[in-house]
Amino acid sequence: MAIKGFDYSEFSKNLAAQAKDIVPGDFNDNQKQFVINTLFNLSSMAGKALSEDKESNFNAEQAMLITQIIAEWSFHKSVDLIRSGIPQQYWDPIMQKIAYTIFEIAQQTFRQNLPQDQILQLIEHHVKKAYDEAIKELKDRNLISESLMEQAVKQSNIDTMMQQMQDDQQVPQQAQAPTPAPAPQSAPAPARSASPVPAKGNVPSAPVDMSKPIEKYKPPKLLKLVAVALLLKRVTDDRVQSILNHFEQDDAGTVLRYMYVDNLEEKVDPSVTMRVLEDIGKNLPSATEVNTNLLVERVKATASMMDKQKLESMVQLERPNVRRFVFNALEGEFYKMSPRVAAVIASHLEHSV
Repeated sequence: MAIKGFDYSEFSKNLAAQAKDIVPGDFNDNQKQFVINTLFNLSSMAGKALSEDKESNFNAEQAMLITQIIAEWSFHKSVDLIRSGIPQQYWDPIMQKIAYTIFEIAQQTFRQNLPQDQILQLIEHHVKKAYDEAIKELKDRNLISESLMEQAVKQSNIDTMMQQMQDDQQVPQQAQAPTPAPAPQSAPAPARSASPVPAKGNVPSAPVDMSKPIEKYKPPKLLKLVAVALLLKRVTDDRVQSILNHFEQDDAGTVLRYMYVDNLEEKVDPSVTMRVLEDIGKNLPSATEVNTNLLVERVKATASMMDKQKLESMVQLERPNVRRFVFNALEGEFYKMSPRVAAVIASHLEHSV
């Protein structure tokens, strides 16, 4: 059933038409057409998917905002790709990956009713991450050079536009030279300043200050949610949503916020997290088909990449069964314990490398 008041096709055409006015003037016709076509195609695909989504119950304003965010980032990152020097045959796959990332993150965060500024921050973080990973993959496959990779990841049209807007605002009004005419207000603007959207349901509480490490005295529930976030960072987006659907709304929102914190592993006390993960593991259904030999090999592989003193300091304060599992694994043996708990410990060790 289509979303009332949301004509995704006309909306995408309108966004693409506006984009024509702000495509960089130094681009040739082929490059300009790529930017416009990419914006239209990806926003149309997203709009159609939203219209056919029977589970999310997005209203027209929410669907329009998600579509616009995809259009805006499609504009900025297609400009970045052109300026990067990456060969054109790789542009479409990279843009499709970015659009898919935005669509998944937007759906998750809107379903959890996160505040809009947090949604935009999370999307910006993951757009950059998806772009950088796609460029690095080209380099790892020896399709581009390291210098070209470095040049590509430095591109940021959105930062250039924001800086230009700030510079234009600082031009004294009494200057004799004419100031550039501002871009139409309806043209794609940086996603950092997208228009508000009405929240449905309760909005989660204000975000926790993530600029500081999480201390041991933080509430036990918060530590558990952070531990879940650490685990979900290794899970595909579709599985993340299916797992979070079983959480209370506020708890799911907290997990999402922490999932997208850079270097989260470094902000959390490893010994505390390990105990929390072990406790969580005890309450999970017992595993029936966990390969214990594989768990042993995972621990050995992780230990081979870790300084021995660091490993010993991490586990010396842990419970005896945790220490026995780790040290027995280093000897090639599986210490008799719940395979699910052992898998949680192995995952935490891998995150600590």
